[in-house]
This record gives sequence, structure tokens and C-alpha cells, in this order.
Amino acid sequence: MDSIWYPYTQMKDVENQYEVSSADGVYLALNDGKKVIDAISSWWCVIYGYKNREINQAIEKQLNSMAHVMLGGLTHEPVKKLAKKLVEITPDGLNHVFFSDSGSTGVEVALKMAIQYQRNLGRKKKYRFLALKKAYHGDTCGVMSVGDPDDGMHSIFSGILPKQLFINSPKMGFVPNMVKMKEDLSDLEQILKSNHQDLAAFIVEPLMQAAGGFNFYAPEYLKKAKELCDQYHVLMIFDEVATGFGRTGTMFAADRVGICPDIMVLGKGLTGGYIGHAATLATTKIFESFYSDDKSKAFMHGPTFMGNPLACAAALKSIEIFRRDKYLEKIKKIEELLKRELFKIQSDKIEDIRVLGATGVIEVKDKDCLDGVQEFAISQGVWLRPFEKYLYTMPAYIIKEQELAKITQVMMDFFKEN
Repeated sequence: MDSIWYPYTQMKDVENQYEVSSADGVYLALNDGKKVIDAISSWWCVIYGYKNREINQAIEKQLNSMAHVMLGGLTHEPVKKLAKKLVEITPDGLNHVFFSDSGSTGVEVALKMAIQYQRNLGRKKKYRFLALKKAYHGDTCGVMSVGDPDDGMHSIFSGILPKQLFINSPKMGFVPNMVKMKEDLSDLEQILKSNHQDLAAFIVEPLMQAAGGFNFYAPEYLKKAKELCDQYHVLMIFDEVATGFGRTGTMFAADRVGICPDIMVLGKGLTGGYIGHAATLATTKIFESFYSDDKSKAFMHGPTFMGNPLACAAALKSIEIFRRDKYLEKIKKIEELLKRELFKIQSDKIEDIRVLGATGVIEVKDKDCLDGVQEFAISQGVWLRPFEKYLYTMPAYIIKEQELAKITQVMMDFFKEN
């Protein structure tokens, strides 16, 4: 019996865990001697691939100074620089940064921040959240409560988690069907009108609901949603843990939407996938509700490793690389190739194929249609890890055209042979 308890896995019938001996660029070297292209960039975070020389050097340099120091009563230059840089690159208005150590924790911070904001203003009844069905925001308890209550992976806990409100996930698509978008917005307006007195915030994964099924939806929906939230004094939280740092084609999904959310959460690509780290950014309106002579209005949260100097050094270098080397142009080319190649795939097992930024998804009609795809891909030199009805690629942005073409070819060949 294995001493390692693996994630999202029934350990009694655990399948082979492929052991990685080293990683470089977009390649994983397995201990059996095989090299495979990582088509999902270690759950979407290793945006510059593995063993990036510049990020390695930034961490090594910081390590020679200090690996960690708590932020309680102390501070340091890397965390001050990173906070300033994040304020600079995120939508105008997000002026305050609270650090934590993972995407789930970053969203927990956002939820607590939204509730206490309302409470600090005397709105004590506004402590619930509105979220989208198909949502996934993380695995910690508060965050699980805003994940899909019926079909999400945490439905077993639905009876003991805080009861939130949910609305159907947007159906209009990224290029919107205007009839469907009108219906989606009408549903949103009605639930806000009927429940705003209880709602602290509306939380969304902007433009792309990732682990909930890669549902892509329109910027126009979010623009109107923000107007409605403002009208009813409900905050809007953008969970950009997955969508941030280029994944949907712009630096942040909020950039394409053209609005500033009240709170935004970053993770995954923040450090180039090197170290777990997250940032929850808030507007000055939010921050000022905590800024008081009343000590009870202080924000009582403090992860031990928040603002870790090594993570800050990695993040600063990661942001520098992204902007200096014009990674949005690279992502555009990835999107073009994914559209060109994936849309060629035909099979009566396929329900839909969709592409946005550096994300390509094949949705099948039944999850059994993907049985054996991981083993097939490994045999062809590609690492894919489908879930439920979705076979997808979210590669590192450094991927070369022929490497990405190999990924899409493997996906195509699987459907040809099955």
C-alpha cells in the first residue's frame, strides 16, 4: 500500500503514477527513459515550461539573502516590489494586495474579505455568495461552498457547507448568442433583485469556467453583471487563478472584459509555476472599510508563507519575462494553431470542440469515450490527463509549433483509432 495519498484518486484501484525523473522546457523525463510533452503544464501553471534559467537564477539569488520571513510585524523588499508590480499590471483600481500560499487560500481570503467588507459597513445580513453552476474555485471548505453544488467534485459535502445561491452557468458562448445572453442576464438580474439583501458578492471565473467543464462565455455578460452588482451593492469577485497571466488570450480575463472587479484572485502562473503563491487584490473602496481606529475592523487572516521571498522573486521575474518577451503574441499563435488543428477532428463521440487563448478542449458525449486516452498519449510521447468528459490541452507558452502540433495530432489519432 502506497504511503503517498494522491489527489482526486481512489487509492484502492489507483492506476500507475508515472514517475518523473527530471523536467526541462515542455518535456517530462520519466524514469523508464521515455520523454513526453507536458500538454497541460502541470495543472496549467508552468507557463514558461520547466527549468527556466532566469527564474532559477532569481530564486537562487533570493535564497542567498533569505528563504522566508513572516509578514507579521516584518516586511521585506521582494514582497513590496511584487505588490507594487501587481497593482501596476492589473486593472486600474485594484490598489491593495493580500498575499497567501495557494489559489484556494486566495479565494478563501476573497470570500472573507467580501463578508467583512459588508459587515464593516453595517450590512450584517449580507454574508452569502452568488456563484455560477459548473464553478470550481478550490478545495478548501469555504471555497467548496461556492463550487457547483450538484455536479461538482465536492457535492458529498453539500449538506454541511454554508448554503450559497447559484445561477445557471452562462449559455451564450464566448462569441455570444444574443438571445441566450439576454436570458442569462435576465436570470442574473432576477436573482440579484430578489436576494441582494443577503448577498455579499457574486464570484465568477471570468470568461472560462475551467475545472467545471471549460465553459467559455462572453465579456459582455460580465460587463452587464458588474453593473447589476453595483446597482444592488453586491461585490464582484474575479477568480483569475486559472485565467490570469495570459491563459484566455489577454494578460488577465478582466482586461478583455474591460472592467475592474472589486476583488481579484491570482495564482498558478503568478510564479511561473515554481512555488505555490497567490494574491488577492482589492479596490481602495474595499480596503478603506477595514482602515479604522476600530481594531475589530482589521482583516484577521495570515497564512504563514504569505509573501514568501522566494515566491515573490519568482513572480517578479515571471512578470518581467511575460511583458518583455511579448507573450501575448505567443499565446495568439498558440490559439491560432489550436483552432486550425483541433477543429479538423471529427468523431461521432465528440459533443463540441472549443478554443480560447492557450486552451483547447474536446468535449465528448460520454466520459467513457476517453477511456485509455492517457495511456495512448503516453505511448505517443505526450502527457494528457483528461477529466470527466473533457480532453484538453493547456500547454506552456514556450511550446514550439511542432510540439503543439504533436499534441493535437495525438488527440486526433486517438479519435481515429477509437
